[in-house]
Parts: sequence; C-alpha cells; structure tokens
Amino acid sequence: MNTITGTAAGVPFTALPPSSGDSAAPVLVAWHMLDAPRSDAAFAAALPMSDVEAWRIYLGMPLCGARMVEGGMAAGIELMRRDSLRSYTNMIVRSAADEFPAALASVRAQLSIDDGPIGILGGSLGGAVALLTLARAEVPVRAAALVNPAIRARSVVALVERLFRSSYPWDREAHEIADHLDFVARADEIVDRTALLVVSGELDYPPFRIYAAALVAAARGRGADAELITVAGLAHPLAEEPGIEPAPQLPIAKTVDDILTTWFATHLAK
Repeated sequence: MNTITGTAAGVPFTALPPSSGDSAAPVLVAWHMLDAPRSDAAFAAALPMSDVEAWRIYLGMPLCGARMVEGGMAAGIELMRRDSLRSYTNMIVRSAADEFPAALASVRAQLSIDDGPIGILGGSLGGAVALLTLARAEVPVRAAALVNPAIRARSVVALVERLFRSSYPWDREAHEIADHLDFVARADEIVDRTALLVVSGELDYPPFRIYAAALVAAARGRGADAELITVAGLAHPLAEEPGIEPAPQLPIAKTVDDILTTWFATHLAK
C-alpha cells in the first residue's frame, strides 16, 4: 500500500491514493478516534478501505498523534480530567472542524487532486467532528459514515465522570456548548445534505448505541438516506492499545472496513 504522510495547513495527515492514482477520483476524509486507533496513521491502518476508488485522507486531531504535548497523552488526560466539556471535547471537536477546509485545500494542492465528490468518516469523537462539519456545510459532502460516534457531548462528559468518579459542574455556558454538540437535536441541519451510515458496535458504550439509533431514526423521519448497521462483537476501540502507531488490522476492524468499503464505493460513485 502506497502511504503518503505530511502536514496540511498545520494538520498532520496520512493519505492512501486510489489504486488508479487518478487525480480526479473522489476524496474521503477521515477523523480518528480518541480511543485506539488514536492517530491518523493508526486509523488508516485500521480502516484503509483499500477497495474504495478514492483518495483516503486521514487527518490528525488536536492533542493526538504528532500533536501530543511532549510526545505523550498526559496533557490530554489532564485536560479531560480538569474540564471534559470545555477544554477537551469542545476544544478538540471545534478545532478539528475549524481546520478542515484549509487542510483539505492544502492536501488537494500538495497531491494534485482535482475537485470532485467528497466523503467523510469519523470514529468516536472524530464522529462528532464529521457531524459538526456536516452541520456547518462549508464543504459539500456526498456521503458520510460514522463508527461508534460521539453524537451527543453529554454522553462523553458522562463517560469521563465515571472514569474519574467525578461530577461535572454544569452551568449555562456548559449547557449551551453541549446543545451545540448534540447532533440528535441538530439532525435537521445534517440529514438533508448527505447520505449517512452509522456503524454501531454491539458492545459499544450503551449511550453511544442509543444515540446512534436515535440519529438514524431522526434522519429517516426526515426522509433522508440513512442506515444503521450493528456489528456483533465490536466494542468501542478498533485497535489494540496504545493505538498511536500503525498496527496490523484486527479481524473486527476488517469487518467494519468491509462495511465502509461497500458504503463508500456505492455512494461516492453516484
């Protein structure tokens, strides 16, 4: 597999060209998980979607991979502990979405990729980035897929509360931020703009599974092309720890990869 790495408008990326090398092929942009695989390179190894005739561009998220503070995860964990909504979830999701248009333009210029159809993929918190990107509508997206996505920020905060045995100090500003990152409530801003696939692990966190189903139901209720696929035996991660460097694809990740390949091969070719 021909793997290209670089930086686009300050964002680290891993790119996998289509087998044809066609500069006019569609572009599929992906944001990784904060669980394993938690870097652009590791996400590309877990979900390469090799049979999709598209440029697969995996963007690194803030505080992850090449952008870890002092080369480790401690700073991100401390931000999560200190303020899981403002300093962590909101900062990462909004920053990654803010970076997207310039990073996409830079990757296109660097790799001489023509304008063409765009698909997006997000895993876990990267799913929230994909959903915010759809809601902003700055870049037209033909097809979107989410894997074990963080669809509501409040569910992320609740997970952190359990992890640290803490109670989040909700105030008016925090509720406004959480509302902004509640994509079940904002479904009408998303579903008219793209075909949507949600892949949900049978063993994923229960709130994530509930909201995955709720988002797809809301999309279908508005007549959108939306599909929910539950993967038996899939928990939240797609790779083994530490999930920073590329690693051999796990069998369960291959199952997800095949689902995504079928989806994007169909919907990006329309």
